[in-house]
Amino acid sequence: MIEQIVFYLFGGILLLSASMVVVMRNPIHSALFLVLSFFASAAIWLLLQAEFLAITLVLVYVGAVMVLFLFVVMMLDINLVTVREGFARFLPVGITVAVFMIAAMGLVVSSDYFISDTYMPIKSIGLDYSNTKELGLTLYTQYLYQFEIAGAILLVAIVAAISLSMSKSKVNKSISPEQQVIVKKIDRLRVVKMKAEPNIKSREI
Repeated sequence: MIEQIVFYLFGGILLLSASMVVVMRNPIHSALFLVLSFFASAAIWLLLQAEFLAITLVLVYVGAVMVLFLFVVMMLDINLVTVREGFARFLPVGITVAVFMIAAMGLVVSSDYFISDTYMPIKSIGLDYSNTKELGLTLYTQYLYQFEIAGAILLVAIVAAISLSMSKSKVNKSISPEQQVIVKKIDRLRVVKMKAEPNIKSREI
């Protein structure tokens, strides 16, 4: 009974925070609600006796990825007026996608797999059970090729991101001592000859 109460509590927090991530117009607030979503997901994983995944979610995503994401969002000069104008324009598309996603989740939950007793119930495990060991054995034996393909895709994405960031022309305002030493007067000074103009006051007199 207590586990169900905790599950529905953190499940409601997860749904509310995930909705606020999409609804909030301020990107900083959306990122903070995403952090709350990760904490709620970690609590649900603890109920499923997946302690390693819960700790990894908190340490990696909340402690590293989300902090980096917050720094990037705060350093970018985001025009909130333009973002708010695009929100109303793409609102019908967003509502359509949300309706399809809710319908798909409803079909999955209402299928025979979930309403029947064919799914595997959660079994109680002993104190000597290691989630890390079982996850490692499953990941590096049964899903080894999928794991390697995911690593290759991430490597390609990192290389592409670096190449895109390096391809942009950046204005470098640093001073080169070598160029200052070999500079000449003709490179820095230009004498312009101009005709002398009479004084306006003397001309009026």
